[in-house]
Amino acid sequence: MKSKKPLTELKLTVPAQDTNNISKFITASGTFHDGDLLLNQKGLRLISEEIDSATSETKEVDLQFSLEDLETIVVIGKGSGGVVQLVRHKWVGTLFALKVIQMTIQEDIRKQIVQELKINQASQCPHVVVCYHSFYHNGAISLVFEYMDRGSLVDVMRQVKTILEPYLAVVCKQVLQGLMYLHNERHVIHRDIKPSNLLVNHKGEVKITDFGVSAMLGSSMGQRDTFVGTYNYMAPERISGSTYDYKSDIWSLGMVILECAIGRFPYIKSEDQQSGPSFYELLEAIVGSPPPSAPPDQFSPEFCSFVSACIQKEPKDRASASDLLDHPFIKKFEDKDIDLGILVESLESPVNFPR
Repeated sequence: MKSKKPLTELKLTVPAQDTNNISKFITASGTFHDGDLLLNQKGLRLISEEIDSATSETKEVDLQFSLEDLETIVVIGKGSGGVVQLVRHKWVGTLFALKVIQMTIQEDIRKQIVQELKINQASQCPHVVVCYHSFYHNGAISLVFEYMDRGSLVDVMRQVKTILEPYLAVVCKQVLQGLMYLHNERHVIHRDIKPSNLLVNHKGEVKITDFGVSAMLGSSMGQRDTFVGTYNYMAPERISGSTYDYKSDIWSLGMVILECAIGRFPYIKSEDQQSGPSFYELLEAIVGSPPPSAPPDQFSPEFCSFVSACIQKEPKDRASASDLLDHPFIKKFEDKDIDLGILVESLESPVNFPR
């Protein structure tokens, strides 16, 4: 019988101090194995604890495709968490977004990561970006997401500068429906609602992304270059180190929507200001100053009220996602048949396809 390959031949990107911990979960074949979850280069498998009475074999989730079936078209994003590529299925031509994350797993967040992988795999909500598959190979996790062809709200804002209230109501409703799903059905706090994590396609669909694995893996690597960006939209209780709940996502949504309305980050005082507050000035403003608000001379009372319901310093004073879906601002445009697709379909694709 052949002996198993020693772990040193796997070339896993795991820091030396964590090797003893993580080695318990990496098999000799390079599979990340934790409880009922198996993740390797062939994909994600969730093993049922039930035994098939007819065959006495353990049931597994069927796989649909492998990494070898995907070809890279172009890199569409880079960050501390990894690289995002636009890829195409070689045989059927379908486009996907492939996020590749070099994984350094610390013991204290391993169970969280496993849980988030399961959530990604099982998500069934039209307002959460679909994660079709997850793979683990040579120290990296690859996540195969649906491709949102108009990019994020950041890409939209680069072209339109500001978004009018009717369209904002459509954006808000879809994001709130996504948050309702995460909060009430999955019991997940997103923790990083911001313009770059709200994706849009040419049909006008808005979907939440990055609510799990990539954010956790990024934080596990000890990299701090996204520290300020994350804190821009973070609720006061999170910045101050207090306990927080689902309402922290509502603060972030309010900040995003206000930014889309006025065309600048809310803590930048004017369009002429060349740069925003410094990191520490921003933290002090979020925690110690009154929250920003929508200018009542520029926006409807319903919109000003909606923003105020989100951006309250005390979490108990903020509305929930379900409350906000019944807010007069959302209801005001529900019967108007506002088509966000008309706005975004006219925009240029954020991706330059190679010729």
